[in-house]
Amino acid sequence: MGRALIIGAGGVASVVVHKCCQNSEVFEEIMIASRTKSKCDALKAKLEGGKTKISTAQVDADNVEELVALIRSYKPDIVINVALPYQDLTIMDACLETKTNYMDTANYEPLDTAKFEYKWQWAYRERFEKAGITALLGSGFDPGVTGVFCAYAQKHQFDEINEIDILDCNGGDHGYPFATNFNPEINIREVTAKGSYWEDGHWVETEPMEIKRVYNFDEVGEKDMYLLHHEEIESLALNIKGIKRIRFFMTFGQSYLTHLQCLQNVGMTSIEPIEFEGKQIVPLQFLKAVLPDPATLGPRTVGKTNIGCIFKGKKDGKDKTYYLYNVCDHQECYKEVGSQAISYTTGVPAMIGAMMVMTGKWNKPGVYNIEEFDPDPFMEALNKFGLPWKENFNPDLVD
Repeated sequence: MGRALIIGAGGVASVVVHKCCQNSEVFEEIMIASRTKSKCDALKAKLEGGKTKISTAQVDADNVEELVALIRSYKPDIVINVALPYQDLTIMDACLETKTNYMDTANYEPLDTAKFEYKWQWAYRERFEKAGITALLGSGFDPGVTGVFCAYAQKHQFDEINEIDILDCNGGDHGYPFATNFNPEINIREVTAKGSYWEDGHWVETEPMEIKRVYNFDEVGEKDMYLLHHEEIESLALNIKGIKRIRFFMTFGQSYLTHLQCLQNVGMTSIEPIEFEGKQIVPLQFLKAVLPDPATLGPRTVGKTNIGCIFKGKKDGKDKTYYLYNVCDHQECYKEVGSQAISYTTGVPAMIGAMMVMTGKWNKPGVYNIEEFDPDPFMEALNKFGLPWKENFNPDLVD
């Protein structure tokens, strides 16, 4: 079918590479590119020998000229961006210059402020449309699968959806007193930011961790969860008809919260540079360097994740509730691709999103969030490639 350029070589990229190799009919060739080429070479050594041809390259994803040169040399059908969210715009610039399709798993955020919104990427809409190429935004799990779930519910289950609660539960245990399941810098920036939800056409802002609920998750059990701001709320508020409220909740254990509070109290989660021994350092980036690498957590993480959406709305004039979710087992993910479930649940949808664009099933020039496309082929692929979904037509609601 074609070739893909994968930018990034962390835990999520590793899953993407594994899944592309499992789907060699679509991904005949892939290139793994990162600032650290040795990581790319290690992934290649682990997986080469199958039908998918793998090559590697060194590239600075902050440098548009380097990206353009690599894209022009390799000539991919799509660029799969699983680098850092700070690098979304430089990669989009390079795709524009080379007229290459683009896909990512998380929205752009500036390095110097924890601001999670789509305005920077939405500003590229007209230019991508004129170039005749597609930019697919947020093809991870949340954002990503959660948006596809919303599109699927809107298409098949409701005449109008009035309320959505997105619930992200990680019931896994890695055995460390404190560690994050994805990039520590991104994770802690997200968790320590103010929360917000969408209600009656406007944002309602909350203090970090101000709103707590308890929910009993299928195959995981009862967990504490907290309201956070999350990027997909912004696009879903525009793309789901009849919507009046959207909230996002994520589970956290008490040990995680206690350690995080201590780190905040002593300034270790700050993104403001400080001077240390004559050098400028960012405390959060230093903290990232001393915490366990999420890519190493796979062998020791046990338990399951449960991520999905609870909908309230109307069908044929009657009130209706519906819960669409996925349960993923950390150890099963490790057995299959050598990662824990957090990387797996992001990497699988990244491959599927790229496949949708490459096969032409999702082919519209411009910049689009994932829920703007037909959800059916994506939902079918989730079942095929390791993230089967479940339905509940009488779910417990979040008050």
